[in-house]
Amino acid sequence: MLTKTFGMISLGCDKNRVDGERLLGEIKRHNCPITSDLSEAQILIVNTCAFLNAAREESLAAVFEGNGYRKNGKLEKIVVTGCLPEKFIGELFPALTEGDVFLGVKDASELFPALERSYREGRVNAVGTGNGALSERYISTMPHLKYLKIADGCFNRCTYCLIPKIRGKYVSYPMEELVAEAKSLGETDELVLVAQDTTRYGEDVGENKFAELIEKLSELDNICHIRLLYCYPEVITDKLIAEVRDNPKVIKYLDIPLQHSEDRILKLMGRRSRKGEILALLEKLRREIPGVAIRTTFIAGFPSETEEEHESLLAFLDRAQFENCGFFAYSREPDTPAYRLPGQIHPSTKKRRTAALYKKQAAISAQKLARYVGETLEIVCDGVDYEKGCFVGRAYFQAYEIDGSVYFTSPHAEEGRRYHVRIRRAETYDLYGEAVDEIS
Repeated sequence: MLTKTFGMISLGCDKNRVDGERLLGEIKRHNCPITSDLSEAQILIVNTCAFLNAAREESLAAVFEGNGYRKNGKLEKIVVTGCLPEKFIGELFPALTEGDVFLGVKDASELFPALERSYREGRVNAVGTGNGALSERYISTMPHLKYLKIADGCFNRCTYCLIPKIRGKYVSYPMEELVAEAKSLGETDELVLVAQDTTRYGEDVGENKFAELIEKLSELDNICHIRLLYCYPEVITDKLIAEVRDNPKVIKYLDIPLQHSEDRILKLMGRRSRKGEILALLEKLRREIPGVAIRTTFIAGFPSETEEEHESLLAFLDRAQFENCGFFAYSREPDTPAYRLPGQIHPSTKKRRTAALYKKQAAISAQKLARYVGETLEIVCDGVDYEKGCFVGRAYFQAYEIDGSVYFTSPHAEEGRRYHVRIRRAETYDLYGEAVDEIS
C-alpha cells in the first residue's frame, strides 16, 4: 500500500473545496499523513478551478510553483485534479509535464489506484474513472463551519458560463445520503448549503425538494444554523420563503445571483428572470422575511452593454439596497455562446464599470452598517485577528469569506461560540465592537 505524506492546494469555490475534502478523506482512509508545510509533502494535490481564464492561470501557476518542491522539498508526485483537467485534459495531458496524475471532479475514489499506477508506469490520465460517490470528507474549514454540497452540475444555460460543460447536467445527491453526511460532520454551528444552483434540488428526479431537504437537515441535533447560498431567483418558491421565515435554524440570509438588472442583457446572458420580476421578488422577500439579508453578484461589461445600461445597473443598486454584492468584469470564455457575441467591451471599460459598481455598493453598504452603531448583535466567533489585536466573527448578514466581518474585543472568546457584541464603529464592510456576554 502507498504510504506517503500529502499536501494540498485547493483553489476556486466552496463547492470545489468539498471535492478537495473528499480527496483528503481518501488520504485519511489510507492512513497517510497530511501536512500544511508543502516542503514536507511527498505528494502534492492541486485542486484546480477552470471557471474563468484568470482561475485557469492561477491553477497552472500553483502547479508550476508546486513543482519547485521537487528540488527544494521532498516532492515526488503532483496530482492535478478538479475542473481544469475535467474540461481541458486533452490539452493538459500531453503539455503539462509537471503533473504526474490527472483526476476529474468525481474521481476521488481513483486517487490511490492512479498514484500507485503512476509510481509504476509514469504519468497517468485517470479523468472520468471515478464513481462520484459521496465518500467521507476530511474537513478543512474551521470546526464550527462546514459546507454541504447538495448537487453537482447545472440545469441553467447562462451564455457566459462553462460550468455545464465542466460538471455536466444537474444531479441532486440523494437526500438520505446528504442527511447522513451532515450528521457525520459532528457539532456544527453553521452548515452552509452549496451547489451551482441550490434552489433546483430534486428537480432532476421529478420534484423540487429543496425546502424539504432544509427541514430534514434542521432536525439534526448537531446542526445549529443553516445558511443558503446560490439561490436562483426564479426558483425561490413560497414554500422556500416560508421555510426560511419559520425555521429557527435557517439564517435569514439569501445569496441570489442576479448578474444584471437590464432585460436586454439578461436575455443575452440566458438568464430567466427580468427586472420587474426581480424587484417584485426582493419586495416579497423583505415583506415575508423581516430583516432578511440579501446578497448578490453582477457582471460588468457583458458584450454590447451600453453606457445607459451600465448607468441603469448603478441606479438599480440604489433601488434594490442589497446588504452585500460582488462584481466581476465579464470574462470572454471560449466554448461559451457569449464568446461569439458582437460588441465585446474593451478591458479598460469593463474595469471602469466594475469599479463604479463597487463604489456605488460601498456607499450603500456603509450606510446600512452605520445603522448598527450602538446596537447589540449576535456574533459567531471565527477566531483571532492578530494584526488587529482582537477577535473576529460574523453577524447573520455576513457569510464566511465573501462578506464583511465583525471585529470585537473581549477578555476571552472561543472560536465557534456566539456572543452579544455592542457595535461601536462601522466602516464600509466591517463592524467593530466589544462583547458584552456569551450566548449560552
